[in-house]
Amino acid sequence: MTATFKPDRNQSRSSQWHSLEIIWQGGEETVKGGLPHSQLAPTWQILLLGDGSPTRHLQLLTGEKTEVDVIDMSLVNGYDDGAPSQIKTVPEPRLRRQVWLRTASGQRLAYAASWWNANHVDEYLQNRSLPIWESLSRLHTELYRDIQGIYYGHSKALESAFGEKGPFWGRHYLFWHDRKPLTLIYEVFSPYLSKYLGSFN
Repeated sequence: MTATFKPDRNQSRSSQWHSLEIIWQGGEETVKGGLPHSQLAPTWQILLLGDGSPTRHLQLLTGEKTEVDVIDMSLVNGYDDGAPSQIKTVPEPRLRRQVWLRTASGQRLAYAASWWNANHVDEYLQNRSLPIWESLSRLHTELYRDIQGIYYGHSKALESAFGEKGPFWGRHYLFWHDRKPLTLIYEVFSPYLSKYLGSFN
């Protein structure tokens, strides 16, 4: 299937998604070794640095189904979009997707931006209202979640959207399928999850 999306040429692409204003960040070595517990509590490290599905984790934590509100599907071909450098591994034409992950009752738990090859996105996201994990599970797609970086930082837009004060913790990772990068994903989690995970430190 071929996606038929038209880019919005009236706005700056790098300002159209919610990246954090960084206070601290760590790369692959930090991800592999973990952080001191004084910097980030073990429960939060399991969520941020583990290679399991965040959608599934959120559902287990809250006891509610995790649902998705899609807020953006835009072509960003020819632009790095202000994304992590691994965007270069996703073949062009590229499509950016943005979503809120929330409970069925409406509580926003996380924000995610992802970048896909626009020519193949419909193959993997046949129902765009489903979380990525659920969509790919239905297709029995074998995946490897390769976490590349972790972030701690501010975002006025996310403070407003979550109804929670920052700073926030986030991460980015590649999904690999059949030894090729399938998508790059950037996620930020709401401090509301402290209700289930305890404080950050």
